[in-house]
Amino acid sequence: MSLTPQNAIFDAELVGRYDGPGPRYTSYPTAVQFHEGFGPTDYQAAARASNATPAKPLSLYVHVPFCESPCFYCGCNKVITRDHGRSRVYLDHLYLEIERQGALYARSRTVEQLHFGGGTPTFFSDAELAELFGVMARHFTLRSDPDREYSIELDPRTVTPERLEQLQGLGFNRFSLGVQDFDPLVQEAVNRVQSEEDTLALIAHARAIGIESISVDLIYGLPRQTASSFSKTLEKIITARPDRIAAYSYAHLPHLFKPQRQIKTVDLVTPAEKLALLGLTVKTLSAAGYIYIGMDHFALPTDELVRAQQGGTLQRNFQGYSTRAECDLVALGVSSISKVGDTYAQNAKTIPEYYRLIEAGGLAVQRGVALAPDDQLRRDVIQSLMCATKLDFSAIEARHSIAFESYFSDELQALIALENDGLATRQGRFIEISPRGRLLMRNVAMLFDAHLRKPVPENEQPRFSRVV
Repeated sequence: MSLTPQNAIFDAELVGRYDGPGPRYTSYPTAVQFHEGFGPTDYQAAARASNATPAKPLSLYVHVPFCESPCFYCGCNKVITRDHGRSRVYLDHLYLEIERQGALYARSRTVEQLHFGGGTPTFFSDAELAELFGVMARHFTLRSDPDREYSIELDPRTVTPERLEQLQGLGFNRFSLGVQDFDPLVQEAVNRVQSEEDTLALIAHARAIGIESISVDLIYGLPRQTASSFSKTLEKIITARPDRIAAYSYAHLPHLFKPQRQIKTVDLVTPAEKLALLGLTVKTLSAAGYIYIGMDHFALPTDELVRAQQGGTLQRNFQGYSTRAECDLVALGVSSISKVGDTYAQNAKTIPEYYRLIEAGGLAVQRGVALAPDDQLRRDVIQSLMCATKLDFSAIEARHSIAFESYFSDELQALIALENDGLATRQGRFIEISPRGRLLMRNVAMLFDAHLRKPVPENEQPRFSRVV
């Protein structure tokens, strides 16, 4: 099977036909299957067991929930406040969690990856971030060499060029900037007015000071967005030449995300307009030399994501696509989700509950799941499709001691319809997602999701966003 990266081909009719709700597969099973029967004791056992030889390196995720103002499109777990005094209380609890989490892991396990997400991580002052780094270094083995991947999400409205240098000095060598759209009408509609000039200047300064990787987040399908306006945003971002571009689909789920109720219905784009925006995005970024990794992510051919996809080390987790699949993920802070061995563990979703659990002297883990053998097998299959866009039956058989065609006979029968529609091809004992199916890889993965077969109550609100 070829490992040459292929870009997606946008087929409006095909995408429109398959555009239903489905998981993003940042985990399998998805968070819908997490339960409170899995708690701190289960997580501690998994963490200690993960120290056994050969122990994996670690990836740390730190969730900073605070934002000064709400972006109406946002579905992240966040707290809106202008009171920066709240940082101190949160950090004090976070430090206790870091100490308790660090005690579970052998110090020989280096932190290969570190990611600060939010919320707005730069809600913390530079002094607070430096203090936080110091605490993490006392309880985990951080790296300082160039091969580390230490990233932070930036709201350009809260960062100056001078502050970029401070963050670099702390150890961050990768920056992710939220842009969404430069059009003033769109910014007004989603309550995120952001200077185009300042944002582009930050990207240029990050380049000038030698930041290793720069990524930009965009969103298509936002209220008041048009093909003409978004095309201008795309061209300006392409000119800035970030290493990665994440172009997310706006999922309007006001029953789940309260800030979205502030968006006027009259401002929403139609399904046809959103589909056209997706086509515009794929064609424009592909023409500019960006490789479609999958699930909204584009990268330059020289980027680590492309190399990881070619080398088989790409993974999906709760931050999206990531390199270095060999790491156990330890998540810190409210609502964050760890992946250690064959378990997922989620911290309390609200700050009061997070504080209560930490103050009780333990961890903040409130729910999770231990994967059964069938879950482990299906996770492997789904990760292969979502990350490598191909599936080798023999490789799956070797890792899980099954006969693939027999075990997945129903799934392979269902695959025929997707093959006939051009989403994927089966050649012998391989499945490969086609260039036309790249935008619909979730649909191919869903064939192997046993949990989707369970009945859903008729009155239950949609649990997943639409595919596009």
